[in-house]
Amino acid sequence: MNNNVELEAAVFRRLLQHLDSRKDVQNIDLMNLAGFCRNCLSKWYVAAAAERGETISYEQARELVYGLPYEEWKQLYQRESTPAQKAEFAAASKDKH
Repeated sequence: MNNNVELEAAVFRRLLQHLDSRKDVQNIDLMNLAGFCRNCLSKWYVAAAAERGETISYEQARELVYGLPYEEWKQLYQRESTPAQKAEFAAASKDKH
C-alpha cells in the first residue's frame, strides 16, 4: 500500500509540473475538455487534508497547485475567456444539473 501512495504522489507532482509547463492552457479549457481544472485540484487537496484531520486553506492549496500565489498567477497568465469558451462551459454545466 505504501508503494502506491508514493507512486500516486509522484504522479501528482508530475501532473503539477505538466500543468505548470502549460500555462497557456486556461482553466476554462481544462473544464471544457476534462471537467476539472487547477482550482478543482486545489479543492480536492483541501478535502483530502480534511479527511486526514489536517488543515490547509484553499489559498494555500492553490499556491501549491499553481506554484505561486493565485492572484499573481492570474495577473501573469490568465486571459479573458472567449464567448465560445463561456458558451461551452455553460452548456456543460447545464448538462450536469
